[in-house]
Amino acid sequence: MHFVRRLVVPVSPEALFAWHERPGAFERLSPPWDRPRVLFAQGGIRDGARVRLSVRTGPIRTTWELEHQEYQAGRQFCDIMRRGPFASWRHLHAVSPHPLGSELEDRIDCALPGGWLGEALGGWYTRRTLERVFRYRHALTAGDLTRHAAVAHRPRLRVAITGASGFVGRALAAFLSTGGHTVVRIGRGAVRPGEVDVSWDPLAGRLDPAALAGVDAVVHLAGAPIAQRWNATHRAAIRDSRVLGTRLLASTLARMDRPPAVLLSGSAIGVYGSQGDTELDEQAPAGTGFLADVGAAWEAATAPAAEAGVRVVLLRTGIVQGAAGGALAVQRPLFALGVGGLIGDGRQWLSPIALDDEVGAIHHCLMDERIRGPVNLVGPEPVTNAEYARTLARVLRRPALAAVPAAIIRFVMGRQMADETVLASQRVLPRVLQGTGFQFRFPTLESMLRFELGR
Repeated sequence: MHFVRRLVVPVSPEALFAWHERPGAFERLSPPWDRPRVLFAQGGIRDGARVRLSVRTGPIRTTWELEHQEYQAGRQFCDIMRRGPFASWRHLHAVSPHPLGSELEDRIDCALPGGWLGEALGGWYTRRTLERVFRYRHALTAGDLTRHAAVAHRPRLRVAITGASGFVGRALAAFLSTGGHTVVRIGRGAVRPGEVDVSWDPLAGRLDPAALAGVDAVVHLAGAPIAQRWNATHRAAIRDSRVLGTRLLASTLARMDRPPAVLLSGSAIGVYGSQGDTELDEQAPAGTGFLADVGAAWEAATAPAAEAGVRVVLLRTGIVQGAAGGALAVQRPLFALGVGGLIGDGRQWLSPIALDDEVGAIHHCLMDERIRGPVNLVGPEPVTNAEYARTLARVLRRPALAAVPAAIIRFVMGRQMADETVLASQRVLPRVLQGTGFQFRFPTLESMLRFELGR
């Protein structure tokens, strides 16, 4: 089988090739619906480098062992399968100049096991899968390069991230690395290359300021998960992991002789509480309830950094749409089985944002020095729960006939958790992002879902 796809991007061949060669490129290019895992990697993309992957195809996981060959700096590299589901596999990535910038050619020559019979039975599925994968890869490559090119005149930064192993943190770290920035991962436990560069313990109040010397910016995303049945212990974990961690980080930055220029501190649209049909921008008052109180305390904990002259941005994130995590990863299997549908009466408002735009918005806040204070990280078109259910069902080509009454949701989750999460109504608008020129790649819910699910 012979498969070729080309992409033209408005950047130099050097910039296009460098993007592929930097750490994080594989993570950025991996289709989220397959959830590939790197089991082993050594040597980058140069000759002799090897990588072992666990790749899901439908319900089946297979192991791929690849070796890189034919490396020519700035021009090409090649993946050869040494062990895996194909009888043979050769993927050439070639970069060349183009009148509009540069061209990427992905050329795959592969053979299915079983000879002509394997080709007859599985060739159509393989080609369809490759088409789906490379639509995603090329769209993401073009989008990332465009965002980085817009600020190519700015120096590359050394960015420390808490929560870098989380759903958003992983994507952000890979995006920044492929853009030429240096990522410093702040995490619990001992320092582990590639996982934890700076050790901290938020609950014990331990973070060495010297370990952050030379850092230009900090993105704080760490916090205990919300999606777990609330009891007194877990409510304390939700609050303490956010408030104590933020206070420790902000106080540490304030004590540094040369603190980073900016702290982007995670928050959430839960700070607005549930406000029905009311449109909420960054000037809207805080709401009431447990999550609103946590959000207010979480944001207030950044005060020491702001008082020390650090530019502080409060990232009020909505419902991030990504196939590999968050709410969509939970809902997708249900809708794929045809048992998805309304939650409660379906009239409550949701404020989604594509994972790709979430990462892009954080990068925008990082690079635009005009931005400080609260920023709503949501798409420009909030939807009701009923509209969300209809759209996801349409994208997956399934019915959305099921409905779960609010009483059952409250019984299963507990009244407080249900009323402040899946039954809450939050119609939030991204006024600051729009006012500072951020370009959403996926402004509508349907565009978000189709990109993330490869549909």
